[in-house]
Amino acid sequence: MIGFDKYFNLTDFTSMVKSTAVEEVSTASMVRQTVTEQPEPIHTADDESETSLISDLALILIVAAIATVIFKRLRQPVVLGYIVAGFLVSPHCGFFPTVVGEANINFWAELGIIFLLFSLGLEFSFKKLVNVGGSAAITALVIISGMMTTGFFAGKLMGFSFISSLFLGGMLSMSSTTIILKALTDLNLMHRRFTTQVLAVLIVEDLFAVVMMVLLSSIAINNTVSGNELVFSIAKLVFFLVLWFLIGVYVIPSFLNRQRRVLTDELLLVFSVGLCFLMVICSTYFGFSSALGAFVMGSILAGTSHAERIERVISPVKDLFGAVFFISVGMMVDPQIISQYLSPILTLSLIVIVGMIVFGTIGMLATGQPVRIAIESGFSLTQIGEFSFIIATLGMSLGVIDANLYPIVVAVSVITTFFTPYFIKLSDPFSRWVERKMPPRLNSFLQGYSKASTRNESELTTLWKRIAVRNVWRITLYSVVLVAILYLSQALLFPMLRNAMSDVWANLLGTAITIVAMAPSLLALCYPSVKRWEHEKLQASVHSNVPFIAMRLLRVLIAFGFLVGFVLEVYSHVVAVAFALAIFLLIAIYFSKSVRKRLRRIETTFINNLNERELRRSGKNNNLVSDMHLAYVNVGYNCPFVGQRLADSNLGSRFGINVASIQRGTSTIAVPKGDTRIFPGDTLGVIGTDEQIQQLLTIVESNPQTFDDEIEMEFTSIVLPADSPLLGKRIRETNIREHYSAVIVSVERSDGTFVAPAADTVLLPGDNLWLVGDKAKIKQLV
Repeated sequence: MIGFDKYFNLTDFTSMVKSTAVEEVSTASMVRQTVTEQPEPIHTADDESETSLISDLALILIVAAIATVIFKRLRQPVVLGYIVAGFLVSPHCGFFPTVVGEANINFWAELGIIFLLFSLGLEFSFKKLVNVGGSAAITALVIISGMMTTGFFAGKLMGFSFISSLFLGGMLSMSSTTIILKALTDLNLMHRRFTTQVLAVLIVEDLFAVVMMVLLSSIAINNTVSGNELVFSIAKLVFFLVLWFLIGVYVIPSFLNRQRRVLTDELLLVFSVGLCFLMVICSTYFGFSSALGAFVMGSILAGTSHAERIERVISPVKDLFGAVFFISVGMMVDPQIISQYLSPILTLSLIVIVGMIVFGTIGMLATGQPVRIAIESGFSLTQIGEFSFIIATLGMSLGVIDANLYPIVVAVSVITTFFTPYFIKLSDPFSRWVERKMPPRLNSFLQGYSKASTRNESELTTLWKRIAVRNVWRITLYSVVLVAILYLSQALLFPMLRNAMSDVWANLLGTAITIVAMAPSLLALCYPSVKRWEHEKLQASVHSNVPFIAMRLLRVLIAFGFLVGFVLEVYSHVVAVAFALAIFLLIAIYFSKSVRKRLRRIETTFINNLNERELRRSGKNNNLVSDMHLAYVNVGYNCPFVGQRLADSNLGSRFGINVASIQRGTSTIAVPKGDTRIFPGDTLGVIGTDEQIQQLLTIVESNPQTFDDEIEMEFTSIVLPADSPLLGKRIRETNIREHYSAVIVSVERSDGTFVAPAADTVLLPGDNLWLVGDKAKIKQLV
């Protein structure tokens, strides 16, 4: 103990134990107090918001699932089931549990609009939009001008003010892209010819809506139209559309191709949704709608070779949030509002339906569309939607429209949305009836007008038009690039340099950097855009170089104007120096071979990315020898070789091609063997000439063009009575498979034994036939 005590003080240890015991006693008493006096749990607003969000989403999805199952069994459009489900869970119904946080549902609905427009863009590339853009713009102008005029006078007759009537005309002129897209998809009509025209018109209408909102705001505030605001709005819209198009087409396809090996479906989904939301942010930041941004990004991705995969992986997300959007439309149905304003609601609904049919049909006929296509297009546009709400909200925020106009427009939108699928269904029989009843002289006139508008022009006229369009596009694209460079220079570069050095050096360095950045685009404007063989052919027809010199001079003057304008902005007091510098720079960069070579490479990459989907499909850029190249062909569901082995398909002997690879999902079979089978969705890498590959494409990529109604299969049995016409016949003689789409899987004899059916099995009295097949046709057999 003496030795231990030398290293450890016993007194101190005792006092430490006592103090520890006291602390334990006090702690125990605190614990007992805590157990016996537990405070009430604290529930924050965030917890309640999160709970209501989950419960609301669960409620609307469950009710929507039940409603859509009922509507599907009734063979009615699914979108109507969503609208009914939305009404049932809304506070206006009262018979079911209702949604607590409507703001949450509006957020999910906004996501639904974004994904629906993004998927529309995936089916509607920029090239496709440009091809139908002219006729779509004319049709949209006819519809908007006609419906605005009709809506304005209808508003005046109903007693609304001048401004309210003007806003009402704008609301009634905007069909809903989201609603029509969903209705056409549910009715399996996306493959029809008129759908391309309708969707193009809807996209152009959405672009016109931006300009219309500027006009209406200017009239509401200033009682006049501000020309400067209108021109600025149009220029800003065109500028950002072209800029997004340029950057997206140049960057995104190249990046996706470099990451092809690691792009699983999961990564592709995350990347695509991220790009979609990025474009939505850019669009809303610059004052445009989120739907426009989503559509633009979808159109950019539609030109890539990954478009089909993106569309497939995004489909479940689109369906989920799209359902929430249509449910939110149903939640806006207020029976009290409808009963209070029943007369104006029904009148405006009738105006929308009749007006859209009439003006849509007239617009389509004016662009040379056949009568049937024009009528089907007009019947598809018979509703108003999200942009009508945006215009109404704009009027409410400015305080210039009547307070009761917004709920009236909401009710009109819900009613016209509900009847949209029925009018689309009615369009085909109605168009056939009109063609039968139409006076022969009018019918022949419209047919002649349609043929004249689509008649092939002479080769020289087509070539002149192609060169003119090419010049306009070149001027537009490079002008947008130059404007973007000048904007970034003035907004970012010069302020940063002036903070770091004196104004003189900042101006000098900033000017040099900006001019270097502008040089490739200035050079591209100056270079000729006519190919040598085109120049020779057209020169021989006009015997003059004046048209080519004029086009070249115009582009040089535009480039010169950009350069002079920029230099004068920085050195406004040295006009002579600015002009001398501009002329010197143009001459210097014009003879720069390295810049010209780099520019040609950039343009080639851009053009290849723009046409990537078609080039990969046809293989025109994959030349192996002078007349052969590698192309990639997608196997369709109607391909006659599906399920066969390569050796049995005889692709080589029939088409003269060689199969170099088969891509199946994320795996690739290099140089497949003869016993490798072909399945739908496979991508065949084939080697052949243009003619051989084109012949193969039409057969291998075939997909069903029509969709049958849903068939309900049934497994049941039928007892043959004594007077049955099937008695004594062999199974192959009954033609049950051919006439009734059913198969006999077993025959139960009258003694209870079962016989495996064969072609020669004879049917006897009292036999119980077990069949599987179409339920409706089996009833006919009974």
